[in-house]
Parts: sequence; structure tokens; C-alpha cells
Amino acid sequence: MLHNKLFLIVAIALLCPLLFLGAQGASQTSAQPENGPVQGVLPPLPDNQQPPNADKSSTPAGAGQSQGQDQGGVLMPLPDDQQPENADKGAAPPPANPPNQAGDKGQDQGGILMPLPENQQPEGADKGATPPPANPPNQPGDTVQVPASPSGGQAPSGEINGIYVFKKQVEEVILHATVVDDHYRLVTNLQRADFTVFEDGKPQQITSFRHEDIPVALGIVIDNSGSMRDKRPAVNQAAINLVKSSNPDDEVFVVNFNDEYWLDQDFTGDIGKLQTALDRIEARGGTALYDAIVASADHLKKNAHLEKKVLLVVTDGEDNASRESLEEAIRRLKVENGPTVYTIGILGGDNHQRRAKRALQEVAEDTGGVAFFPKDLSEVDNITRQVARDIRNQYSIGYKPSTPQSAGGYRTIRVIAKAPGYNKLQVRTRSGYYAGQERASR
Repeated sequence: MLHNKLFLIVAIALLCPLLFLGAQGASQTSAQPENGPVQGVLPPLPDNQQPPNADKSSTPAGAGQSQGQDQGGVLMPLPDDQQPENADKGAAPPPANPPNQAGDKGQDQGGILMPLPENQQPEGADKGATPPPANPPNQPGDTVQVPASPSGGQAPSGEINGIYVFKKQVEEVILHATVVDDHYRLVTNLQRADFTVFEDGKPQQITSFRHEDIPVALGIVIDNSGSMRDKRPAVNQAAINLVKSSNPDDEVFVVNFNDEYWLDQDFTGDIGKLQTALDRIEARGGTALYDAIVASADHLKKNAHLEKKVLLVVTDGEDNASRESLEEAIRRLKVENGPTVYTIGILGGDNHQRRAKRALQEVAEDTGGVAFFPKDLSEVDNITRQVARDIRNQYSIGYKPSTPQSAGGYRTIRVIAKAPGYNKLQVRTRSGYYAGQERASR
């Protein structure tokens, strides 16, 4: 009996710890379900239970993100093919390109955005910002062909370099006039009251008048055909002396022509640049005189910054390569209210040269200039200096026509001058203009 009691006591003593441990484990298991969250954190709903328009950006790190993938704290954008429809892709950071690698719009070289080649530009891209290719100084790439303006064309209305405006109606006609006495000496001391302007035979009221040495936009247009090869050195020096004798603020360009015409130096006052352009002698081919005159006048009208415009043309022969006729060339100069043209013809005495002389006279006289025909090359230098004096001593006379410009048509112009102390004064200016045509004015 005693033996049985001892056995029961020992068994109870051994089972009690085991029962206690089992109860504690069961309690812990019931308090925290398997895979449960840390206490105090609200577990997320499954995706299929999320309310509409729910903000999924608060999903804890480590869970799948709807807008991107979290890698080391940097939000990596989804690929384009995984973006939701109508998503704002502008907020996605652009893909990084290594330095000097091609990007979407060009190539980054040393911090300068290099434009794509034209054959890679997107349709409709603004190519105006593309810088022109650089050519070494005085290389053939510096020479560009002056485009001939379309036959019968006119300049568009609007601003040219912010200064000149082409108008359909000419409100004031400006004449640049040279006055000489009966011994062909310049007369420079006349007043407004000494002049009378006639348009189509009717006297006009002068609205503006001045006699000043104002700077001009000057184009030097020189024959570069094969027959001019031996004459060019003397002609070039005469042209440079013309510039040196002119107003220091003049803007000058150079066009060389044979059966084509080339703008070898655009507007400049730099004697060195002009000399370099004149020395580009490739005497060959025919003589497209009328085309070169028309294209040079068009360049003056569209690109000159100065109101007064002049052309000096030097040739030794008849035009034999132009698309324009003499009559059309003169008309084009008047339609576009073109420049005063001075011509120098280094001509012989055959029939072809006589026709050339007639053409040079008509071009000069109809635009208010003078035609010169030196006996030899030694006279050319004095002629260009005389042209410079003529330009610098002109009168500028403005008037508003009494006949409405809307009537159109060609208007003849004649100016007379009378002053005490002079027997006979001759006034040289343009012979007329086409009313209602586009013209340049300040």
C-alpha cells in the first residue's frame, strides 16, 4: 500500500512540468496566427478587395508596386509597354545616356547639344536653329550663288531685317538726284525751292528734301568671263578705290559673274574682305550680264540695311548667256524700285560691242545712273572715284503723287532745277516707276 502511494507521487511530480509547458505553448499559438503581421500594423487587403481609386502607393515596401519597382530607394519607371492607358509619362525620369552618346534630340558633346543631321530630323522639325557648316576662310565653300528672283516676281510684304517694309501703295516717292551745270560740274548748293518735280507731266508738291552725304548699300558687280582675265587686276583696284573714296559707313557686297553669278562677299565695310572677294578670278565662260544685275538688285532690296542703294557694273562685252532680256531686266529694276546703276563698259568697236554699249546706257540712264566707256584701262580708276563723288553729292527729294496709286500703271518722272547764277542745270534721276508695285521704304 505504501509502495503504491510513493509511485503515484513520483508520477505526478514528473507530469506537472510537462502539462505546464504544453499549456503555455497552446496559449502562444492561439494569440498569433501563422504568418501574421507585427503587432500594430494593419494588414493590406488583397488586390481583388481594394476599394475603387484606392491609393496603392502606401503599400509597404517589399510588396509589388503598381507604378514601379522599388530598388534601393529609387523608383524605377515601368517600361512603356506596361504603362496604364493615359498614364502621365512626363513624370517618369528620362533614361540616362552615357556622356557623348546619342539622345532623343541630338548628341551631347562637351555640354553643347549637337543637332541631328537633316536626314534624321523629325518631320516638321525646326531646322532654322541648325548652325551652318563651318568652312575655312577663303575656301570655295565661302562662295555662294546668288539666286535669280522668279520672273516677274515681287518681294513679299512684311519686314526685312526689322527695318524695311514693302508696301502695296507708295505713299511717298523718294528720288536721289544729281545736278550738274552746263560744264558738267556738280552743283551742291541748291535749296528745295529750286526744284520742281513732274509726274506724267503734272507738277507735284515736294514733301521732303535733304542734301547730305548719307551712307549707301553698294553692290560691285564685275564681269568674270574669259575675255576679262587680263583686265581684272586694274578693275579690281579701281573698285577698291571706289570704296575708299565713298562714305566710310557704306555697306558693300561683291558679285562676280560669267555665265553664272556668285556672291563672293556679302555686305561689309572691311576692305580686306572685299579685296579677297575681288581677287577670286576664274575668268571663263560667257556673260550673263542681265541676270547678274537683276539678282544683285534683288539682293540689295531684300538684305540691305540702308535706304539708298547703288550698283556699279563693269563688263567688257555683250550679254550672251542671260535668261532675262534687256527690256525685262530694266522693267524688273523699276518694278522693284531698284537701285541707281552705274555702268563701265570696256568695249571695242564692232557691232556686238555697239549693242553692248546701248544696253549699258539704257540700264544706267533709266535708273538715274551714268554709263562710262573708257578708252583704256588706265581711265577706270578715275571713273570709279567720280562715281563715289556723284553718290556722295546727291539730293534726296520726296513727294506724294497727286494721282492715286491705286490707278496703277507706269509713271514718268522729270525733275528740273533753276537757281540764280546758273544758266542751265541738268538733273539726273530715275526716269519713272510702276505705281502700286511693292517697294522698299524706311
